[in-house]
Amino acid sequence: MLHRAKRLLIAAAIGLMIGLPAASWLVAEGALHIRERPKPEPRLAQTVADSADATWEPVEIAAADGTPLSGWIFTPEHPNGAAVILLHGVGDTRAGSLAVADFLLCSGFTTLTPDVRGHGASGGDVISYGIRETGDVHAWADWLLAHRPVQRLYGWGASMGAAILLQSLPVEPRFRALVADSPFATFDEIAHDRLAQHTGLWPQAFGPIVHLGFGYARLRYGLDLQRAAPIDSIRTTNVPILLIHGANDHNIPAHHSRELHAANPRTVLWEVPGAGHVQSYATDPQEYASRVVAWFQIH
Repeated sequence: MLHRAKRLLIAAAIGLMIGLPAASWLVAEGALHIRERPKPEPRLAQTVADSADATWEPVEIAAADGTPLSGWIFTPEHPNGAAVILLHGVGDTRAGSLAVADFLLCSGFTTLTPDVRGHGASGGDVISYGIRETGDVHAWADWLLAHRPVQRLYGWGASMGAAILLQSLPVEPRFRALVADSPFATFDEIAHDRLAQHTGLWPQAFGPIVHLGFGYARLRYGLDLQRAAPIDSIRTTNVPILLIHGANDHNIPAHHSRELHAANPRTVLWEVPGAGHVQSYATDPQEYASRVVAWFQIH
């Protein structure tokens, strides 16, 4: 009996030794790459331009590390001297921010809608959740301010795009104000949350898998995913930030925005009743557009 118990313990230990690294590898690779990358269709840009009486054109730039980045620039018929960089969420493309671009254009804002690296038509095959993308935001801001008569620069982002914008604050000081819709507080925390969502277990149960996965990302790709932490950037910034989060968000739970707001009480938090993940605009389009436009106008 003792020998059998010993064999079972040894087998369990071997299983953990093999299973944990394998699970961590799968989780890390799944998070760092978009396997199917849809390309944004130019007809969608034309539809928004027609709707808002604006013009548009494609833009191609190179990131600091040489990665090609692709986007669309929209110019309203009557520009108000301000521009907004719009960043989409993970697995999406620039097309995901066009509804917001539409109402901003109608209010006179020039809008730039890039594909985040690793997405759409932009280059790169590794997503770093803000570690490398913050430099891309800076590069887009440089291009925008050099090629358009812009006096005021703003940013809007959804989900991962919101987290990237918040993390860009230390390297892009020219933002006058930001709107962050459904951001995560830290990538470490959302990694635990996401695994819990898929399994029904509590987030703390996945500490070993997450930490091994982070170690793999550091060794394989040189990425310290612990640094993907918008909460670190938001603590000391003086840039006005409007946090928007759906109260019924089961993808990135609303407690992430609550943590960000607690880290910097100068931010404003709007929790939208009944809204799911990045569904606040769809839940109340008129109120959403009114609040976002007003936030930029008063800053």
